[in-house]
Formats: sequence, C-alpha cells, structure tokens
Amino acid sequence: MASTASRRTQAHVVPQGGESALLRVQGLSKDFGGLRAVNACSFSVRTGSITGLIGPNGAGKSTLFALVSGFIRPDEGRIHLDGHDITGLAPHQVFRRGLCRTFQIPREHASLTVLENLMLVPPDQLGERFWNPLLRPGAVRRQERAIREKALEVLDFLTLAHLRDEYAGTLSGGQKKLLELARTLMADPRIVLLDEPAAGVNPSLMARIREKIVQLNRESGITFLLIEHDIPLVMGLCDPVIVMNQGTKLAEGPPSLVRSDPRVLEAYLGGQHGAADD
Repeated sequence: MASTASRRTQAHVVPQGGESALLRVQGLSKDFGGLRAVNACSFSVRTGSITGLIGPNGAGKSTLFALVSGFIRPDEGRIHLDGHDITGLAPHQVFRRGLCRTFQIPREHASLTVLENLMLVPPDQLGERFWNPLLRPGAVRRQERAIREKALEVLDFLTLAHLRDEYAGTLSGGQKKLLELARTLMADPRIVLLDEPAAGVNPSLMARIREKIVQLNRESGITFLLIEHDIPLVMGLCDPVIVMNQGTKLAEGPPSLVRSDPRVLEAYLGGQHGAADD
C-alpha cells in the first residue's frame, strides 16, 4: 500500500506541532422524545491525531457518531469539517467530503466477496451508468482495473489478501472489523470514526488492528476518532482522550491526566457503568 499511502501523506500530513482542527463539534444536541441523548456537546479533533472518545454506557457516544456522520440530524449545534459546515448533510455527502465511519456491528455485504465489498466503495464509477459500457468500454475497463488494483493493495496492507474471494458473511468478527477499515481506505478518507474496533475481537487480531491504525496515522496522515470501552487500549493508543457523560463533554486531555481526573472516576464508578449501552 506504499503508493497509496504516500499520496495520502502528501495531501494530509500536518507539520509537527500543528494544532489545526479537522473536525469541530459545537453545541451539538439531540433529543429522542423526552430523552436528551446529546446535550450541548462541543469538542475538536486535531488534524493528524488519534483521538479517543470514552464514557460510561449511555453517555451518548454512538449517538454523537451518528450525528457527525450524517445518519441522524441534530436538533441544535453545528458540525464543521476542515472549516466547512456539514451540519445536516446526508451520510453519502459527508462521506464524499472525506469523513468515513465504521460501525460497532460491521455492515458488510455478506453475499459479496471481500474483494467485491471494497470495489463497491469508490463513488462515480463509469460502469454504474448503463450507456458507458456501450459507448466507453475502454474507459470502464481501465477504471475497473485501477479500482481492483487499489482494493488488492488495501487487502494486502491489512493482511486480508488471502480472503479476497471469500464471502464477507463468512468472516470472523475480527476479520469483519478489518474489512470495515479496508472499506474506509477505499475512499481515501481524511478522518475515520471507529466505533468500538476492539469489541468482539481476539487479542492477536486486535493487536493487528491497532498496529494498522498507528501505521495509517503516521504514514498516511489519516486522522482517527474512536469510541472504545477497552480503556487500556485507548490510553495506550490515543492522545488526546475525550470523556463524555450524560450527553456532553466531561473532560479532555492527555491520557495520564484523564485517567486521574476525579470527575472521570466518578462518572465510571458512581453507579452509571452498568447502565444500558448507548
């Protein structure tokens, strides 16, 4: 994946010490009936960072991801990506602007092969319009060949190449998490929202996922924002760490400070940790 990685690095890496925010969430709120799931939440994700988002069950983390990625419209507040207001845009519009997300429960196309799952991702494929295969068959073939080569490159990078012809529905839970990440890479993302990448994944496969996240961040300049309940993983991978509680930001900072913050300890240990998942 070296050629793709180098192209993304040239486009997205920020000089060391850069503090620019790629994603800004300002006063975001969302109600579901009488329940306020997200409450005037504000934070920024620095370009080039691996930012963790943690909080007790029911804190509003998954709802926040759905708001940012366009799957739910906020009741209040604004969302800016690289200085552009994306509030209320549909998921495919947010996707085209370089923000991709994975899901806690992978959403692969089970009846398609692993390779086909990746080849579906790039938008505006010539073959999607019925007249192009008739009028521009050469262009269609060239584009399809380029997409296939890129997909194989991504699969090789994530050590999934040996599964390329397997149906996606037959993969293990951890392999499906890797496939989700692979699909985001087909879009050349600027920022990836990872929803519980460690959930249901065995330790050896999680170590590989962690390694690839770090490699993509350092070599390809991809920014990551991840929700995770595995606190040791977050504290070892992410900086900064944002803590949500009761729908809003409770704390933010380096892992060492967040880990010892009395407010964070109270949120996790004050009777809320066993609440229903968000």
